[in-house]
Amino acid sequence: MAETTASDLGTLLQHPVVQRAVEDCSLELKARREYRPPACEVFHAAYTVLEETDRYRFTIDKEAERLLPNLIRNRVQVVRGRAELPPDVLRDYTRRRNIGIVFSGGPAPGGHNVIAGLFDAAKRANPDNRVFGFLVGPDGVVENECLEITRERVDAYRNLGGFTMLKTGRAKIDSKKKVDMSRQTCKELGLDALIIVGGDDSNTNAAFLAQEMFDDRIQVIGVPKTIDGDIQVRDDNGHLLCAVSFGFHTAARAFANAIAGLSNDASSDIKYYHVCKVMGRVASHLALEVALQSHPNITVIGEDLVDFVDEDRLGKARRDRTTDYTAFGMTLRHLSRMICDGIVKRAAAGKNYGVIVIPEGVLEFINEVEVFIMKLNTIIAEYNRTRDRDFHSAFPSLEQKLEFLHRLAQRSRDDSSFKLWNTRDEDLFNDLPEFFQEGLLTERDSHGNFQFSQIHTERVLMGLVHDYLNILKEKGLYTLGIQSAYVAKTLRKAGLDPDRFGPAIFQNYGAGDYLLTKTSIISAKTLRQALERAGLLQPQDPLPHVVEGIYKKTVPSFKTQEHFYGYDGRGNDPTRFDCIYTYNLGLTAFSLIANGATGQMTAIRNLEHSFAEWEPIGIPIAPLMHLEDRKGRLALVLEKALVDLGSVAFNVFKAHQERWLAAGPGEDHFRRPGPIRCDGNDEDRPITLMLNALTAPPRS
Repeated sequence: MAETTASDLGTLLQHPVVQRAVEDCSLELKARREYRPPACEVFHAAYTVLEETDRYRFTIDKEAERLLPNLIRNRVQVVRGRAELPPDVLRDYTRRRNIGIVFSGGPAPGGHNVIAGLFDAAKRANPDNRVFGFLVGPDGVVENECLEITRERVDAYRNLGGFTMLKTGRAKIDSKKKVDMSRQTCKELGLDALIIVGGDDSNTNAAFLAQEMFDDRIQVIGVPKTIDGDIQVRDDNGHLLCAVSFGFHTAARAFANAIAGLSNDASSDIKYYHVCKVMGRVASHLALEVALQSHPNITVIGEDLVDFVDEDRLGKARRDRTTDYTAFGMTLRHLSRMICDGIVKRAAAGKNYGVIVIPEGVLEFINEVEVFIMKLNTIIAEYNRTRDRDFHSAFPSLEQKLEFLHRLAQRSRDDSSFKLWNTRDEDLFNDLPEFFQEGLLTERDSHGNFQFSQIHTERVLMGLVHDYLNILKEKGLYTLGIQSAYVAKTLRKAGLDPDRFGPAIFQNYGAGDYLLTKTSIISAKTLRQALERAGLLQPQDPLPHVVEGIYKKTVPSFKTQEHFYGYDGRGNDPTRFDCIYTYNLGLTAFSLIANGATGQMTAIRNLEHSFAEWEPIGIPIAPLMHLEDRKGRLALVLEKALVDLGSVAFNVFKAHQERWLAAGPGEDHFRRPGPIRCDGNDEDRPITLMLNALTAPPRS
């Protein structure tokens, strides 16, 4: 091949084909930027107003009433379109405003469209309105680090994933000093309103800021964001106001599409179980949606484990005339055995491969682990509160942490009133693998939460699964089914009679498509013994190679590949659903601001129904708040929504679990959700929402 000179290369790099091939902006990106999400019907009107309604009821927490007096009586506000407004209202609606917006917490697909909707609505109301974006999260508000958002900047990020335009951060405006600095920032920029895009903690923060800045006449609005899907709002009567936070659909589709690829790999190479941990620190919404999207063979839903009762252990206790309190509540060991049961069933059908989905926060639903987490959270919080040093700084190594716990256990022996950490706790904790102990003692996040993403949940479970499968293999209960036709053909080819050798080797010879070796045959030695007992082999005869070869094909080898799905999904370009949803959340945010609202969270009611039925609303944040333990102290927060075990979506999933396990002859039932697009034939909303809409109460 001729050598390319510098001048030749320079000419080549200027070629239009080369430049198109390596430019940053792909054809898909250009199409995304050009896509314009539709606006809800009310936003087609020249103006909007807010209509307060008493239809929705909330139980007010006394602490919320005390700390948020100016917001606690806020009501749900419905956005209505108007062709014209009274002169005084019109003047206020169209007056020049400065609005700030900040991203808080982890990214979620669609955030840029919140900005786009806000910007478009603000400029439509008054071209002189200005929108400022605070950089790198709430710290940008505290430190007045911001940029003015222009149309060029908005158009560059329309329909794109990530929070790249402004970046994000996990800081909180949670002290008087930070609040005062934030107030000063708002005054320096002449802000009329601040919009906080974030999860449950960030919207809690928005409510407190709205209270603090109430007398300054600075409005604060929250926008619900989290891929976990655990921001869902119902009133006391069960009316659904917010079905899901934005970013959930995109993340679930991204995970499901990747898992569908692993399904293809598993059913092609037929030797691996792909173990997929998906994000969801508390709730299992993502795991449920991923299961409905991609049909993995085994899916664990954490909430389904809560009320588990081990009937076998209860029966044994009754027979022994004892009480076994550990029979109530799921244990790691029993969960691992439930997974083993599915693997063994598939193996019997000749399937030594598969896909397993586990939610990131499943350990929170395991009784023994939850007790450890609660106790360790309290121990760490108490240490930090009563000492000048941080627990993790004081005990940097696992060995030092374990020694501290050992001293606590010793204290429980000397002081009967000290029950926080006793010798039984120590014994159980010491039985855990070292990496799991380290994970349980890892540093808590900025909100005091246990960081489930730092725990290799799948490794803990699969370690137990491996161990139990080996026990079952030694008992002859875990064996790989082999096709009867293959056995007959192979034996005949070697000159051996299948009807003589088959009954000696297989427990179900002549009674199924897949043959299972007898439970007594667990090695080449026991295979020989079975053939000798059947008179097919003399002690001095060698074991026929073909028979030994058939036996080896029935010995399963459990191999796993572990995957974590989280950061890739939250940074994905949004689905059409999330593009439309977030754009309308941005439009709603401006309507709330233009009509004087504060301490409200933007939402779209009827999100689970067709787009024509979507209804933009403002939900009062303060009445949603309740006391919860954070860092060992009670604090007001928004309650996370868990998977509803009575929902249509969950029950449809449960009804299909056995089918998707595919523990029988025939193909698996893996589903291909397809690539994510913002136009074309992309599925228009989460499957969980579509299913749950089937029993939604009549809308009004």
